[in-house]
Amino acid sequence: MALEIVRLPVLRDNYVFVLADRDGGQAAVVDPAVAAPVIDWLEAAGCELTVVLQTHHHSDHIGGTPELLQRWPRAEVWAAASDRERIPFQTRSLADGDRLELLGRPVEVLLVPGHTRAHLAYVLPASGDAGPELFCGDTLFAGGCGRLFEGTPAQLFSSLERLAALPGDTRVWCAHEYTEANLRFAASVDPANNDLQQRITAVAALRAAGTATVPSRIDLERATNPFLRCRTPALQRAMGQQDPVAVLAELRRRKDGF
Repeated sequence: MALEIVRLPVLRDNYVFVLADRDGGQAAVVDPAVAAPVIDWLEAAGCELTVVLQTHHHSDHIGGTPELLQRWPRAEVWAAASDRERIPFQTRSLADGDRLELLGRPVEVLLVPGHTRAHLAYVLPASGDAGPELFCGDTLFAGGCGRLFEGTPAQLFSSLERLAALPGDTRVWCAHEYTEANLRFAASVDPANNDLQQRITAVAALRAAGTATVPSRIDLERATNPFLRCRTPALQRAMGQQDPVAVLAELRRRKDGF
């Protein structure tokens, strides 16, 4: 069974992702910032919401969940056990390394702190003809990463290394359309990266056509995302640092003021 993954643009630049088994009439949703577009899509598709996956507690990721639970009160809510106080409506409390099943697909839970202290990512490994998928919230972005609100540079570096180690064909479903701005910053610190220059051209064409840049891919991020390239000599020289954690910290500092 192949899951359909639908990207719903909401708010100013958020994406909510719906995973649907239309044949079975069931669906899951990742980080519903608001409820109305999700309800509209599910009702039009004739699908029942069975699971809400939360990556972290920020309001633009959990804001729509209470209303969705009013409409589908039997739906499970998956979230970090260590974030129970901030996501109190969770029904399945998760920890790093948990393995579950979602609409017939296996799911692995990764704890990826940095943006927040209890941030989760959900990995759907390749299954049959379906390739691997990553739902990473605000830890990894197309061309960038999330701000360090609660974690340390060392934690975020470790989290990004973990995501970068996923298979190269893993699709990266990050929660915001930040790619153009992220790549402008990337070019300022990694100007000799030909892969990055090609990506900037491709993304500009997509955005000019009104097309989303999400999902990305892990192999593309490895090649062009400076936050995944902290071990490269060019970026180490540009940041004046040799330790990759220090490189990431300096990149993040500069990006915050870019």
